[in-house]
Amino acid sequence: QVQLVESGGGLVQPGGSLRLSCAASGSIFGFSFMGWYRQAPGKEREMVAIITSVGITNYADSVKGRFTISRDNAKNTVYLQMNSLKPGDTAVYYCTVRVPPYDYWGQGTQVTVSS
Repeated sequence: QVQLVESGGGLVQPGGSLRLSCAASGSIFGFSFMGWYRQAPGKEREMVAIITSVGITNYADSVKGRFTISRDNAKNTVYLQMNSLKPGDTAVYYCTVRVPPYDYWGQGTQVTVSS
């Protein structure tokens, strides 16, 4: 059983930065990708950024150039560095890992961008 624990969310002013972390416990051997999704009130959950087991990254168009996903294999941890934050980035951010055939999700961490 894989458990994901996110941290690093909070309240930040527009233009500010936050770094989210997600630590995976349990075996993720053979995983396909780890990543971050987000869900804003009244909207569907959307992909923000993912990183594959070989380090290939993919970003939503809305965050390209502002967010960076990275991974520490030794710690089974994935990070999301978020810069130049906008009010439209306000959402609950969820960490996920795909260990075929299963997808695992964290409990979510709130990110609020507001002055």
